[in-house]
Order: sequence, then structure tokens, then C-alpha cells
Amino acid sequence: MSQTASLTPFELLAHYERLSLAHASGTPEKLEAPGLWRGIGFRAGSRLFVSGIDEISELLAVPSLTPVPGTQAWLLGVANVRGNLVPVIDLARFLFGDRTQSTERTRLLVVRQGGGSVALMVDEVFGQRTVDTEQRRNAEQEDDPRLTRFVEDRVGEPQLAMFNMGKLVRAPDFRQAAA
Repeated sequence: MSQTASLTPFELLAHYERLSLAHASGTPEKLEAPGLWRGIGFRAGSRLFVSGIDEISELLAVPSLTPVPGTQAWLLGVANVRGNLVPVIDLARFLFGDRTQSTERTRLLVVRQGGGSVALMVDEVFGQRTVDTEQRRNAEQEDDPRLTRFVEDRVGEPQLAMFNMGKLVRAPDFRQAAA
């Protein structure tokens, strides 16, 4: 006769729980590998970027926008995101002067900033990317003068510019959207 046959239903469930926990994959703390950096990859214009996963609070399809008169061309308007008005910035237009063409792949990256959030329109998001110590060691310096204040390194193959959202939202010209 089996060892579990004499157990009450509650004891049997507790036994199964112990067995499953003994074989459970690592907890998040155990899964974190030292030297790994995780980010969200995206494209703005022809450039590929990756930003820290902790810098982006949401990814959204582009909702309807309400234009704001008297602003820079890169401020597309405001969107209602769960009851909050969020300014929507065309990232490629802000960085390079090239307007993002809206397609089914166009997405908004919602980034927190002091006093609220801002949404950055990008051409596409291509998911989570992991950068390891070796890639960081072999990183190349950013050479595009339009990007050097937001990007320090380019890593991996294809080259992903490590974009710092915190530096972007603190940049004086980014914060000054009035025309």
C-alpha cells in the first residue's frame, strides 16, 4: 500500500506542495545572474536601441491622440492612458528630425518622469534583450553626436545603442516642448 493512502486530503495536498517546491525552478533571486543586464529593444528611425527594463513602465499600441497647439513638431499630442493624460513624443523626430510613420508595429514606450509619465512613439519594439558582461566589455562608444548625451555604449550584434531614458527625460530641450 502506498505511503500517501493513509493521509487526509489536506495532508495529501501538503505532501504534494512539498514535492513540487522541492523540484521548483529557481526563485527570481536565484535566477538573477550576476553581470546580466536586461532591457527592452526598440527601433526609432533606422537605429536600434535597448533601454533598461526598469526604465520602461509600459508598452502600448498607439491610442488616439489629441494635438496640443503651439508645441514642437515632435510632441504629437496627449493620449488618455487609463484616465491619465500622457504627452506622446515622436522619438525619431526628437532625435533625428525624421517623422515616425505609424504602422501596425508602431508602439508607445511609457516612461516615468518627475510628476507623471511620458510616452515615446517608436517604430517597433522587438522584445526583451539581455546584455552580458562580455558584451559590455566589447561595447563600442556611440559616435553619432545626436545620441551621445543619451547613449554611452553600443553592444551586441546587431549593434544596440544602450539608451538611457533618465537622461532623455531630464534633458532641457526634451522638457521644453513649447514652440
